[in-house]
Amino acid sequence: MPDHYYTNQPSVAHDRKMWDATLRGQNFRFVSDAGVFSKGGVDFGSRTLIEAMEIPANADVLDVGCGYGPIGLSAARMADQGHVTMIDVNSRAVELARENAAANRILNVTVLQSDLFAELGDRDFDVVLTNPPIRAGKETVHAIFEGAHERLRPGGSLWIVIQKKQGALSAKLKLESLFDSVEEVTKDKGYRIYKATKKIV
Repeated sequence: MPDHYYTNQPSVAHDRKMWDATLRGQNFRFVSDAGVFSKGGVDFGSRTLIEAMEIPANADVLDVGCGYGPIGLSAARMADQGHVTMIDVNSRAVELARENAAANRILNVTVLQSDLFAELGDRDFDVVLTNPPIRAGKETVHAIFEGAHERLRPGGSLWIVIQKKQGALSAKLKLESLFDSVEEVTKDKGYRIYKATKKIV
């Protein structure tokens, strides 16, 4: 597999960048680097997810594939009485997410290097968020959906963003095989936002 963002230890030379972004009406300053997803700015898919996602103020949230942190840190601002756990397989992304949390003075986050859910033990969550790593392949993307379902509390929701041309239909079918309710919340420029809710027992 070529060296890209879904890699434990990116070998590409560092090329750090810093910029400001406004997400969900909140101002952020981000540092990114070569070897992480969308290193030049917050990508349109992540922005679309951030604008659509609904997160209770006291929620326990998981961001899968957090990259340098825009989704998880936006969620942490929304869940200001809760906590956000951010995970990524990419060690460089994890370091950047920690740096960005500190720079934006966001304290209610934990950032872990984890291959999918390996480092989470039996923890569960109210909300799971992901802009899934499409380049890692369908098997990995579907494993994220399966793991999210396992770790969501009853009534909890998985929020994902995926492009139509990158498998939105098959993703929706997979979600419908796992969850009791799957809703297309919005779509924009070929991107779909799906909310999959776990049944309350």
